[in-house]
Amino acid sequence: MIGIGARTVDATVEVLDLPTPRQPKSGELLLETITAGIGPWDALLHITDGWDVQLKPPAALGVEGVGRVIAIGPGTEGFTLGDVVVVHDTPLPGGSGFWAEQVLVHASSAAMLPSGLSPETAAALPVAALTASQSLKELQVGVGTRLLVVGSGPTAVMAIRLGVLGGAEVVAAASPRHSDRLRRRGAVDIIDSHAEKWAQTTDRRFDAVLIAADGTAEEAMKLIDDGGRLTSLTSDAPEPTRGIATNDLYIVPDGADLERLAKLAAAGELSLEVTTVTAEQAPATEAVVSSGRSRGVKYVIDFGTAAGSTV
Repeated sequence: MIGIGARTVDATVEVLDLPTPRQPKSGELLLETITAGIGPWDALLHITDGWDVQLKPPAALGVEGVGRVIAIGPGTEGFTLGDVVVVHDTPLPGGSGFWAEQVLVHASSAAMLPSGLSPETAAALPVAALTASQSLKELQVGVGTRLLVVGSGPTAVMAIRLGVLGGAEVVAAASPRHSDRLRRRGAVDIIDSHAEKWAQTTDRRFDAVLIAADGTAEEAMKLIDDGGRLTSLTSDAPEPTRGIATNDLYIVPDGADLERLAKLAAAGELSLEVTTVTAEQAPATEAVVSSGRSRGVKYVIDFGTAAGSTV
């Protein structure tokens, strides 16, 4: 089958001819992939000492996507053959990811694709939306929370929107070129985080800060009131000070929460700028995304034609 991945842990990403996955065990589903998301985290899946998702090269990359259920493990409940599901999954039970025509996943990581949500949009959603949701829970964001989201990528966009939906006053810190886009998601103000000593350019102070851009955590700490909270998605949370709680957050699969988020997206409450690419275009696209040149666009691989799938 067609797969996009690596022959060894440190090899170049390329289009591969991979064996089809084994049959699912109890608690697992075998999917025919329809669409699969590409994120900057995917570059970590195939490098030495990278993110351990139990990849077994040669293998496809990818930890999120949409697929049709074509086999169900013994005793696995809640799904039937032909169901179309959206998934973020780690570790990968088959040792290979979503950038392939078929993929094995844990049933507990899967959510039904709601009516009105396209496979392209759904495949862009799981990692960004789940990370944002888990981050806001960690930051105790609720009605009236003064929240600063530092970054402009898909996860930052999801966090802004989910914060607004939760009743928070959300400010974004990003390059001014993203101002219009982030305001459309609900940010009430934009701080230019590319300016030197950017924390000194605003009088605003915050209860909670989410870091979704490298190298910004130390400066952002200056904007948090005593006793506030900071969560970093870039593994660089500063040491606690002034009673400010700090932590690094790493996403965990959650099919139930993903179902909630997918329904919000289907209702038009969550959205991303999505561009689809073919399997042949995926290696070059992965290089663009991993180098930080996606400019806030979420890229999705379309396997529909290759796999003969329709929704």
